[in-house]
Amino acid sequence: MYIPIDNCELSFSELATLKLPTHMKTMTEALKTPFEMSLFSQNGVGKATVLNKIERSQDFQGCYVFVDEETPVYVGISRSAVQRLIQHVKGKTHFDASLAYRMAAFNYSNDMSRGEAMENDDFIRCFNEAKQRLCSMKVAFVEIKNDLELYLFEVYCSMQLDTTQWNSFKTH
Repeated sequence: MYIPIDNCELSFSELATLKLPTHMKTMTEALKTPFEMSLFSQNGVGKATVLNKIERSQDFQGCYVFVDEETPVYVGISRSAVQRLIQHVKGKTHFDASLAYRMAAFNYSNDMSRGEAMENDDFIRCFNEAKQRLCSMKVAFVEIKNDLELYLFEVYCSMQLDTTQWNSFKTH
């Protein structure tokens, strides 16, 4: 007998063979017409304006993919996808702009803790450059309402798109 996890009535086999590939087809379509990330980074522009520009009435739970030129480079998920995308490019901390932090840390060799790095002027310069790089990218996203499907899809999508440079699923 199968006991649902997070209200997902599908078995793992059904998720793996039916649902995740279906979400991937939707993401593949979304990747054909991604949005400019600069839309999410404009000064004085908040979530409501962004939602209007992407023709959505409210924020949504889903998966997003950053695209650098034509190459997918990062897959992320959020319960509030639009707000999360704004944080990636406008965030001031390593928590808010975690991908920018990871990119800056890759380019700035150091042995500082995250907190120390975020107080270092040279590192902050790298961090801000990484956020600018993200602003030059594009993003595609899909809404996925079920938590279990969303979590599994992040890994599935990352593997399908080979975003191994920036995606990591190590636990803390």
